[in-house]
Amino acid sequence: MRILSILALALAALILSSTTTAAAGAPVIKYRDDQFGSVLATPKKQALYYWRVEKRAGGKIRCTGSCAKAWPPLYAKGVVPKKIRGIAGTFGTVRRPDGRRQVTFNGLAIYAYAHEGPTQVLCNNVNGWFVVRVR
Repeated sequence: MRILSILALALAALILSSTTTAAAGAPVIKYRDDQFGSVLATPKKQALYYWRVEKRAGGKIRCTGSCAKAWPPLYAKGVVPKKIRGIAGTFGTVRRPDGRRQVTFNGLAIYAYAHEGPTQVLCNNVNGWFVVRVR
């Protein structure tokens, strides 16, 4: 009986760790904001934005230096999947001027806003920054 309990616990731990790993591999999540609907966010539920200036520049990175301090890039940690279950759109990466890889969504680099907490969207349509809305 004791061995059976140990095996059951080991199996549960294995299942839990593989589920956690799969969830941890995705650089973003989708959450529902009361005002903006479904938006992209970091796994800690910090809203993600794109900058219209970069959209007009064909996706070239323009947010560096003090801009990147206020708008921290979402850096790629390992392989970024092209598709993430439950989120319509395509993910990828772009190389920043400093050489680091930044996550992209539909070809645009995505950023958080340093002065927002989880589930806050304070800067939509502010100075050309727009929250990333998804289906």
